[in-house]
Amino acid sequence: MKVQDEFIRRLASQGKRADGRKFDETRKIEIIERPIEKAEGSALVKIGRTQVIAGVKLDVGEPFPDRPDEGVLMTGSEFSPISYAEFEPGPPGKESIELARVVDRGIREAGALDMKKLCIKKGEKVWMVFVDINILDNYGNLLDAASIAATAALSNAVFPALDKEGRVDALAPKTKKKLPLVFKPIACTSYKVGDMLLLDPTIDEENASTARLTVTSRDDGNLCAMQKGGIDGLTTDDVMSAVETSIKKGKEIRKLIK
Repeated sequence: MKVQDEFIRRLASQGKRADGRKFDETRKIEIIERPIEKAEGSALVKIGRTQVIAGVKLDVGEPFPDRPDEGVLMTGSEFSPISYAEFEPGPPGKESIELARVVDRGIREAGALDMKKLCIKKGEKVWMVFVDINILDNYGNLLDAASIAATAALSNAVFPALDKEGRVDALAPKTKKKLPLVFKPIACTSYKVGDMLLLDPTIDEENASTARLTVTSRDDGNLCAMQKGGIDGLTTDDVMSAVETSIKKGKEIRKLIK
């Protein structure tokens, strides 16, 4: 066990955190709308020193055979080595894959997008929505930062113009028509440090944790997704506390999205 991990756990057992925050208190959250001009939608999210950027691109393609009248959603993430020393170049690692899946599941299970309104011609043409998440600086709590960035990018995304053949016209100005967004899903992750649950951990607190639970909620307070991580288990009280915290903080964070 690292000395630093033991120090953080000892602090937690005393009801304290190294930066003086309460256990359910987040660092300052800042959302910068539309930092990527060429994307249909984008958002840069800063949580303390953690920075994550998400971009939304739309294209026209074929629907899945089992859902001929619904659009397609695809979410991916990239962990750049310059954002954190332990990230390696090459194909997506397990952390990158998990983050993309957690964000994607939150959007899908929340019913965030009205997928049927993304249908252009049943069985032939639908809008395909690509959400790309890039980690710029990792100082802890990437899951929540990525969730906020993706939701904010979807919130300000607009449809591109189509040419006469029904293909995206990359040279034409974008339309002002927004995506059919129904809900704004927000993920909040509680990390277990010792016997305590901490929200929005720094990278040192994250390294000292042994379990986490990501809970995604939507505007009406309903839960839409959960993801357990870490080697240790969680008690029933831990789960209930994480759920309650997620719903409460989700409402606060959602107000920051225009």
